[in-house]
Amino acid sequence: MSNLALLGGKKQITHEHSSVFRWPIVNEAMEQAVLGVLRDGNMSGTDITRKFEEKYAEWHGVKYALGHNNGTAALQAAFWGVGVRRGDEIIAPAVTYWATCLPALSLGASVVFADIDAKTLCINPDDIEHRITERTKAIVVVHYMSYPADMDRINAIARKHSLKVIEDASHAHGALYKGKIVGSLGDAAGFSCMTGKSFAIGEGGMLTTNDKDIYESALMWGHYARQDKIENEKYSGLTGLPWGGCKYRMHQMSAAVGLEQIKKYPAEIAEIDKAMNYFWDLLADIKGLDSHRPTEPGTTKGGWYAVRGLYKSEAFGGLSVKRFCDAVTAEGTLGFSPGCNNALNLHPLFYSIDVYGDNCPTNKAPKVIPGSLPVTEGIQKCVFAVPWFKKFDRELIENYAAAVRKVVDHHEELLSGDTDKDFQPGWALTARKK
Repeated sequence: MSNLALLGGKKQITHEHSSVFRWPIVNEAMEQAVLGVLRDGNMSGTDITRKFEEKYAEWHGVKYALGHNNGTAALQAAFWGVGVRRGDEIIAPAVTYWATCLPALSLGASVVFADIDAKTLCINPDDIEHRITERTKAIVVVHYMSYPADMDRINAIARKHSLKVIEDASHAHGALYKGKIVGSLGDAAGFSCMTGKSFAIGEGGMLTTNDKDIYESALMWGHYARQDKIENEKYSGLTGLPWGGCKYRMHQMSAAVGLEQIKKYPAEIAEIDKAMNYFWDLLADIKGLDSHRPTEPGTTKGGWYAVRGLYKSEAFGGLSVKRFCDAVTAEGTLGFSPGCNNALNLHPLFYSIDVYGDNCPTNKAPKVIPGSLPVTEGIQKCVFAVPWFKKFDRELIENYAAAVRKVVDHHEELLSGDTDKDFQPGWALTARKK
């Protein structure tokens, strides 16, 4: 009988340990803050949200932060704020969550997809410039799986072509790029703060910017009740109604949670950093597995949202990443699974669906030609999810690393039953609780 649990052997881990992965970590201060809002009947006000915005802006070293009901709304407001309009194009990575770019369609703009970098999994700066046309308005950058994108090169391309840069920092709350916090590096940024994210407030989003015009434009778009603070004369006499017909204010119970999260988040990400780096350090000598973490000085993963590893099938005799993950999971582990977000260019919404009844596809950008996004097209076989340790439990982490080594050492036994060369990833990362 094999030593591998998947083939009948004993599991590496047999005890219950799911508490190490529970998230978010709720304390009494968060509970009392929510109860305070609820008892005051102040769920739909803005006073607590404004305090949260002030703290969030201070944290990110920016002039303005604007709370939204979710990250998708924050990103759409950022698009509107930088001037994305009908007939424009944005350039975005093909591998990301749909909210990175899909809101542009509602503004009459189109999405042009670029390839990702095989190491960072972020948009590849080398694949941006040749996709720029006279219609391009902005480059959307995702700090994917909490890995900061190459902002120096991307900002340089944007300046050369007079384009705006929007950061989707939803995966990377608190991550640093060369010592600077993500969300402060472009013209505007959007964050999701839903329950699954590393900075979790329940449901909500945040827009950050140093540009007053972008901030006030976002207020005009979806925050009609706060337009009295707008100073730009171009909006004089035109306030009082949301220009986009949107109502995007943040629920104040979420804002109350956010105020408490900011206080404890640095300690939480320090704990996660310690745990995740220890896990990967234990596996650093295994050829064929690599950590998805930056090595550049001053660049960090922040909260390590949606942790991934890099996988080379050829190092294990062609063993598929799904078969590998199944074997590690069978050892009693939690959190291992193959792949990442499915490439958005594969969805008909971006090349054939007429959403608004215009008798033509809503996304006007040309369909992606097979072979033009080589890393994107092969990425599902090269990455895998790993456990997101929220606490530094040395013994458990060592047991998890031992489970991985066990599968690596006996990988040849898995080859004969490997029928998982191809699998279908999903469009999202965060699993829904049933």
